[in-house]
Amino acid sequence: MTQAFEVPVAEPAARGPLPVARIGPDGRRHIDLRALLHLAAPLMLTNAIQAALNLTDTWFIGRLSTEAVAAIGTIYWLMTAVILALGGVGLAVQTFVSQADGAGRRVRAAQSAWGGVWAAAVCIPLFWLASVMGAPLLALFDLQASTAALAVEYWEPRMQGAVLGAITWAFLGFFNGIGATRVTLWVTAVTLVANVPANQYLMFDAGLGMAGAAWGTNIAQGCGVLVALGFFLAGPIAKRYRTRIAWRPQPALIVKQLSVGLPIGVMYGADVLGVALMQLMVTQVGNAGAAATQVVMMLTSIAYMPTLGLASAGTTVVGQAIGAGDPDWAARLGNFVIRCCAGLMFGVALMLLVFAPWLLPTFVGSGDGDSAEAIRIALILLWPAAAYQLFDGLYFGSSFALRAAGDTSVPAVASLLLSWVVFVPLAHTLVFDEQSAWLPGLPQAGLGALGGWLALTAYVVVLGGVMFLRWRSGRWRRINLWAR
Repeated sequence: MTQAFEVPVAEPAARGPLPVARIGPDGRRHIDLRALLHLAAPLMLTNAIQAALNLTDTWFIGRLSTEAVAAIGTIYWLMTAVILALGGVGLAVQTFVSQADGAGRRVRAAQSAWGGVWAAAVCIPLFWLASVMGAPLLALFDLQASTAALAVEYWEPRMQGAVLGAITWAFLGFFNGIGATRVTLWVTAVTLVANVPANQYLMFDAGLGMAGAAWGTNIAQGCGVLVALGFFLAGPIAKRYRTRIAWRPQPALIVKQLSVGLPIGVMYGADVLGVALMQLMVTQVGNAGAAATQVVMMLTSIAYMPTLGLASAGTTVVGQAIGAGDPDWAARLGNFVIRCCAGLMFGVALMLLVFAPWLLPTFVGSGDGDSAEAIRIALILLWPAAAYQLFDGLYFGSSFALRAAGDTSVPAVASLLLSWVVFVPLAHTLVFDEQSAWLPGLPQAGLGALGGWLALTAYVVVLGGVMFLRWRSGRWRRINLWAR
């Protein structure tokens, strides 16, 4: 029998069918858990595959050297922040598509997807400009010359192909917004499968090393784009949403998507840029701590990637409920998904503490002198990493629900302030000693990698609480994305 949860409210008038809802024999509305899981399960598996993709890259790079792992850790989040800032409009596609689909406006949903693709294409020159800024940017930090060189070797080709990721976000946002989450799973699976032989050939057989890892990722993402394009332009989805006739740019719609998407990019970009600076601080202290930090970051993705899938399903159903004209149902769906995200993160954090010690040597196994020290540090870092997972669940669930409503500006400002006013200064204080500090004269604890993770824990706890309170305030109810 379908499992459901009671919501003691009468059935209001709505413009379209409500997502994951059914009316029980008692006349009350219920959340259809089976329908929600049918939507969320492919996304959870998709994000688990994405976690595997990240771990695969780390494993391949770990075969080069511990210093190579430290180098990728130095730029990973910095690179992610740039991609988010330039390609954030692709993340807004799901918001517009889910609301349009909930209102029965299918052609508008297809136009929103094309708008994300056009916006990503416009950013190609900016991605290429960013590719040449890697070396000058890293020169601002006191890194070992060999580590910085490896980082730049990866940065330049990866940024040149990063537009493929932004285009993928636009297509996947469309599929997720209409509830076709199994298509998203197929696209991600193809990307993972393509990544393995591409990395092996380019990194080792062709001898390109770090640059080969970057080009391997680009090739894999290109394969994903082709698969997504095939589903988008052919078959029942193309016929139902008339995707082939909706390709012409809609300037007014693109501007609206930018108004929502740019704050999304800023919100997540500020978050990951703060983490990037923390990793740069840790790298300056030593390669062992940097490698340990990168590996633990990748292992924690096992916890948050499936949760991101559930949160993304929340974006779809909350957006569809808003599009159908029932914000009360949207609020109840959002609250339920947020609780599930927090609970899932807590459970997986416990599993992380149990299984991660067995996995760590797999990712720092090059056999050089820093390997044993990196593993020792990583075992310590697992504890603060596990401590903030529940609050990370609050953050993901709440921010994705807010995204469904188009409430992105205030969360972006809050994330920016907390990252740059709280997290980064606190990390500076806890990581460095007085001799290595970027800003002399400040009190320094000299805790190295552990200090960075303690600062990260404090930041995520506050950020998760702020996003949850913003959602609970109900300010998002006042937003109308389709107002002229």
